[in-house]
Amino acid sequence: MKREKKRLDFFFCYFALVFRESCLILLYHFFYYITFKMESNAASSGFYKLSWLQRVGFGSGDLAQNLIFQTTCMYLLFFYTDIYGLDAVDVSVMFTVGNVANVIWDPIVGALIDKHNPSLGKYRSYLVFVGIPLTGFAILCFWNGFAPSLLYAYVTYIAMTLLYTFINVPYGALNSSLTRDTDEITILTSVRMFMANCGGLAVGSGLPLLIAHFTEQEAEGLPKDPAAWFTTMTIYALVGLALLFFCFTQCKERVVMDASEAANVKVSDLWMEFFTNRPLRIIAFFFITAFAMMSIGNAAGAYFINCNMHGSADQLSIFMGLGSAPSFIFMPLVPIIKKWVGKKNMFYIFLGIAITGMAILYSVAKMENPSMNLVYAAQFVKSTGVIVATGYMWALVPEVISYGEYISGKRIAGIVNALTGIFFKAGMTLGSVVAPAILAYVAYNPESIEQSPDAEEGILWLVCVIPAALLMLAIWIISKYELTDDVIDKINKEIEARNK
Repeated sequence: MKREKKRLDFFFCYFALVFRESCLILLYHFFYYITFKMESNAASSGFYKLSWLQRVGFGSGDLAQNLIFQTTCMYLLFFYTDIYGLDAVDVSVMFTVGNVANVIWDPIVGALIDKHNPSLGKYRSYLVFVGIPLTGFAILCFWNGFAPSLLYAYVTYIAMTLLYTFINVPYGALNSSLTRDTDEITILTSVRMFMANCGGLAVGSGLPLLIAHFTEQEAEGLPKDPAAWFTTMTIYALVGLALLFFCFTQCKERVVMDASEAANVKVSDLWMEFFTNRPLRIIAFFFITAFAMMSIGNAAGAYFINCNMHGSADQLSIFMGLGSAPSFIFMPLVPIIKKWVGKKNMFYIFLGIAITGMAILYSVAKMENPSMNLVYAAQFVKSTGVIVATGYMWALVPEVISYGEYISGKRIAGIVNALTGIFFKAGMTLGSVVAPAILAYVAYNPESIEQSPDAEEGILWLVCVIPAALLMLAIWIISKYELTDDVIDKINKEIEARNK
């Protein structure tokens, strides 16, 4: 009982502190924009300003998705290998099959949502229609009832990923349908990523604590009680469903294609858009490197704390929580930072910070008696860079949508988000193949906390070395991006004038 009370006290104190700091930051920006930035909604057509309730409502959709997405990224590999009983190579193949299926599925979804206009909203309606089955399959992925059935794992995992696409693509398109205003999109993206990282914190830090709470017997490292994992995922998925409904109620599409143009949308428009839209190609390849980096690093976090650091569930909670915590400080400041240093320089600075954090983490982990406080500090530095750079990249998607509309006359937001989704899945596929493949190569033993030196080094490469190399590539890719704020503002004004 004392152990459970201590864990719960830590849980509530930790989240109370984070919640208090987050509220202060949000209140500051609320009054700042109310006082100095809010303009009349009577602005020129398409350049809408949104209320804070609408901004938070939109952001809640990403919070909802991350309760599933981040859980899958951070813990599904661990669940499959250490609890469900699958071989790491089999999991690698399954993840690859699921992501390849999504490469085919994404353009179909993108064309479908651009072509049709459901009565509840062109994009937001899918949050409701698809949110319910997505919740069910996300819960079933963490059920141990048929273990170690590979067929059951395939069916539930692939169904979950296909349904997730049917939420993620229209949600991404929803962003560009709310306004053309670049400053408003920057604020929207900051709020969105702030709330997405709330989901990341709830998963990274909260999930190990909840699993430990629902586990009856005390365990070393992250508990492996199947019932505790299932109960925890059920709670997260149902909360996510409620947040999707809230997002639906607060969003309204205003900048969309005419119905007559939508009727002519085809799946082949995706490839035409890709070959004619150079900025889209640049951010697509940026997405590959960014999501491969996140997929590899997140999947290895539990192994790193369990095996390299011999840590507890509480220490894993703090480590994974620090993967999201910097967002509460820096994401609300993104609009200001971007004005100070510019769009590209912001990417260079924060990607460099992430690489520095990974180098520090590697050095600390190689010490004879590494300090967990130094590990936490390195994780915070690394996460600061990753969060800002990979968070702001979503603000570039509405820009390339507008650029494509300027070139072709079609605002195919669904197809563009499907295309970025393909590259996002390509990055996830790379990550889902690399992590289990390296674990198999270094002979990782899921039955033991103590691992061989080769296995520990392999885990360390997954956490630090490979992600750092991918971020160096990302810096080179983003250096080729040419759409400045002035260029985008000019393009949007010309589109509005042409539409009139």
